[in-house]
Amino acid sequence: MRIGLVAGEASGDQLGAGLIRALKSLDSSLEFEGVAGAAMREAGCSAWEDSEALAVMGLIEPLKEIPRLLRLRRMLIERWTSRPPAVFVGIDSPDFNLGLEIALKKAGIPTVQYVGPSVWAWRQGRVHKVARAVDRVLCLLPFEKEFYERHGIPADFVGHPLADAIPAGLSREHVRQQLGISSAQVVAVLPGSRRNEVSRLGSVFATASRLLLERAPDLTFVAPMANDTLRDMFRLQLDDAGVSDHYTLLERNAQSAMAAADVVLLASGTAALEAALIGRPVVAAYKLAPLTYALARSLKLVKVRHFTLPNLLTTEALVPEFLQGEASAAALSESVSELLNDAPRRAVIEREFAKLRDKLARGADRLAADAVFELAKAADR
Repeated sequence: MRIGLVAGEASGDQLGAGLIRALKSLDSSLEFEGVAGAAMREAGCSAWEDSEALAVMGLIEPLKEIPRLLRLRRMLIERWTSRPPAVFVGIDSPDFNLGLEIALKKAGIPTVQYVGPSVWAWRQGRVHKVARAVDRVLCLLPFEKEFYERHGIPADFVGHPLADAIPAGLSREHVRQQLGISSAQVVAVLPGSRRNEVSRLGSVFATASRLLLERAPDLTFVAPMANDTLRDMFRLQLDDAGVSDHYTLLERNAQSAMAAADVVLLASGTAALEAALIGRPVVAAYKLAPLTYALARSLKLVKVRHFTLPNLLTTEALVPEFLQGEASAAALSESVSELLNDAPRRAVIEREFAKLRDKLARGADRLAADAVFELAKAADR
């Protein structure tokens, strides 16, 4: 049997690789093909296009990429309708995958969306498109299953692979020894994994670091960088703020950076959940392109009170959030400083995050593989 997959960006590539390995453990003869990154190719997927081809974000910014993405989608539809796979799995990237899934489902190919689109958070009208597009949604978050089923869409809560992958109780002291850090207090700083994120937040984080050093001169900062380009970009921002000597820049290795920290300052995204699963207090910021932000506000597209995943998954909002103009160096440094100086509060947050990790660690790769394999076997019969 053949299984088609389309994964967008590095996070989707990692999800796809785990899914492929789990499916192979169920049936070693399975074949995989589609849009894949390095991790999926290593797991055994034949890649017709790289996952980074789908790495676009925002409301306005992707417009220039539409012709290229439409050509890619047409190519995939033609290949899979002429030689149908047993099942198709779209991994994240809903703006691309839902349209593809609608066409494939019309052609009689069972479709699965792995990572439910966040229709519960914004652009809720998309839920009707999801219903037309997929036979099943595989949800990473517990409340998503009920939301989708309320709209007549079969869904499974499989848990989050990050919760499965991150060891419980990572020792702060041990990780600091590995990184050669001896400071009494450490702040991990993650300005983003995309160029536009670092361009908007890097200088703000660097200035916030300078303000923190004025209060606590012995602070050490550690920052994992996604690639050399972002490393060079952020280093210039640190130089401009005069704080480079207080920073250790790592090549990727975000988990170690966060595990070594007392507090994590980051650009909101998957990293916020990752830090929570590691058990570290978080301060989160985000800045969109001004036009994108203005449109989102004027059209009232966002339907949730919080924009970081940990705050959507815990009873109390534990992550201070700063969006757009609120994400100033002064506000961020004040929030980080409050946590650094409040050990009891940090302990409460770490205990609550440990409970969250237990809730999300369900063996996502295997549960997702079971659902996909069931559909594939039914189609093969």
